[in-house]
Formats: sequence, structure tokens, C-alpha cells
Amino acid sequence: MSAIRLLVLGAVRQHGRAHGYQVRADLEFWGAHEWSNTKPGSIYHALKQMAKQGVLLAHEVAPSAAGGPPRTEYELTEAGRAEYFKLLREALSSADQKADVLASALGFMVDLPRAEALALLRERLGRLAAWRSAVTDHYVPEEGPEPLGHIGEIMHRWIHSADAEADWTRGLVARIEGGAYSFADDPGDAFAGVLAPSP
Repeated sequence: MSAIRLLVLGAVRQHGRAHGYQVRADLEFWGAHEWSNTKPGSIYHALKQMAKQGVLLAHEVAPSAAGGPPRTEYELTEAGRAEYFKLLREALSSADQKADVLASALGFMVDLPRAEALALLRERLGRLAAWRSAVTDHYVPEEGPEPLGHIGEIMHRWIHSADAEADWTRGLVARIEGGAYSFADDPGDAFAGVLAPSP
């Protein structure tokens, strides 16, 4: 899964209709250029590609006041909305997503009802436990990596990563159960204060 696809779809959805600069400003505001491969060129490329694929609908609007070319604004189509929620759900429930894909999903998890977000994160915990168990079929962590030689360090790292991911996920579940954040079925605007100021 591509982090940029989820990020761009989610950012456009938050605005209803958005041009490339708005999407870029939001992603920069969230620091996405630091934790993902999101660069300005990739954002504009993704917008154009997804419009060609029918996931976004492109609208040409009036030229800018500075006399530049007409801006293109984008909005999600029904296919785009379906894909966005599919990507979001997959990213939250998977145990093997790249860090930037999971981070992207965390940025949009509040687009789901609270109970659904919790269910997806619990599914992630189950998948992490299954993955850890599969690794320990070949390696007993209590014995340390040495019996397998230096290759054992690979499995040793996998076990520590699985444990750390599970611990962090349990903490997030507890925070959400405790009422943290505004989700789609909660009153209020979940994205108040977390979108970039309008240009």
C-alpha cells in the first residue's frame, strides 16, 4: 500500500474539494515530508493519476489573482471514497504495514466511528500476536539470539519489534476507550486545529 495515496485521498476528503497546494500545505503541516516519501512533486503526480483513474474528480477553477494558470481542484468520487476507507481500514488492522502507511492511517483514524477504530486496532493486536508466534516457532526468545548465531539477531529484532508494536497499540486502544479524540460518531470536528491555515 502507498502512504501517499492514503494521505492525498484523506487530505482531499477533509476539504471536500481541494487544490494541490492545500493538500501539500496540510501534509507539510503534519510533517509528512519527515516520516514518509511525500514530496511536493509526488503529491501533484498522485492527484493527477488518481483523477485519471476515476478516484478523484478534477475541476478547473478561475485563474489565481496573481494571473497564473487556472487551478485544479479535486474531490473524491464514490470510487475514491470507497478506496480511501478500504486503505484506512487495511492500514489500521495490519501487522506488517510500513511505518509511513500506519502513520498515515493514524492521521485519519478519526474518520471512522470510535468502535470501528477500536475493532481494527484490536485486529492489529491479534495479527501481531500471530506473527510473533510464527517467529517463535523457529526461535525461543528466552534463550537469546546466540543459539542461531548472528542470524538469530534478525529474529531477536522481530520479536522486540512485535512486542513494542503490541505495547504501543494496547496503549492507543486504552486512550481511545478512555475517550481520547473526536471520532466520526462523536460531536464536534475531529480535524479542528489540525489542518493547515488556508492560504
